[in-house]
Amino acid sequence: MDGVLFVCVENAGRSLMAEAFMKKYAPYVRVASAGTRPAPRPNETVVQAMREVGIDVDKTPAALTAEMLRSGSQVVNMGCMDSSECPALFVDGVEDWAMPDPKGQTIEEVRRIRDMIEARVRELAGRPD
Repeated sequence: MDGVLFVCVENAGRSLMAEAFMKKYAPYVRVASAGTRPAPRPNETVVQAMREVGIDVDKTPAALTAEMLRSGSQVVNMGCMDSSECPALFVDGVEDWAMPDPKGQTIEEVRRIRDMIEARVRELAGRPD
């Protein structure tokens, strides 16, 4: 795998977590995350849940660009399959992980989502649990 791009709507939760875990488990892979409508800042509960596992995701969410989609990276959609919210994701080769959205969730639920994302990223990176 040369590169991977994790995409969601706001780039404030799921895709940020996936990007951070990929950097941890496959530092040799080019990795990025982006949103179709980026939030002004990361989800605070996501930031807290990731800090609990020693990872800082407190960065400005990025906007998805056509160049990102053309970069040759494997594109992983974190769960949004609504054409009005994610029209750029309806391109060939997008893998959909269908992860629940942590927005508005309790810290306990965000931890569960975090752990689900970590497991999928480890699998993608070819790393054992």
